[in-house]
Amino acid sequence: MRDQFYLHFETMPKGTAQQKGVSIINGKPHFYEKANVREARLELTQALKQYKPKKASTKPIILKVWFYFDVKDRHLWGNPKPTRPDTDNLQKLLKDCMTDVGFWEDDAQVVEETVGKYYSEKATIAVSWEEVLK
Repeated sequence: MRDQFYLHFETMPKGTAQQKGVSIINGKPHFYEKANVREARLELTQALKQYKPKKASTKPIILKVWFYFDVKDRHLWGNPKPTRPDTDNLQKLLKDCMTDVGFWEDDAQVVEETVGKYYSEKATIAVSWEEVLK
């Protein structure tokens, strides 16, 4: 199976999987997902649902993702975005959401990935994924 799609947003979701909160309860740390991460997860999950495959893949996956961050400065459009957030943090939240929606059973199935982040006129995530047939 191979699929490619684009997720469009008013502005890029503003949370990454690494943004955890911690509180101390009875002397023990308790970790939780911050509000902006919950909102980003919800926004990504809703956008992904329309592209959900009929059945979650059980095969190895090749995943390619390009994050296009919206900026008003036309001179930046198409240029790489060398600032935060890090690509690995962006990718992790997206893969978690794709797992939750049912693209595959476990994101450990992703055996190869390409990720990039660029400036653009509109906030968009371009996703391409395919099963490795073996």
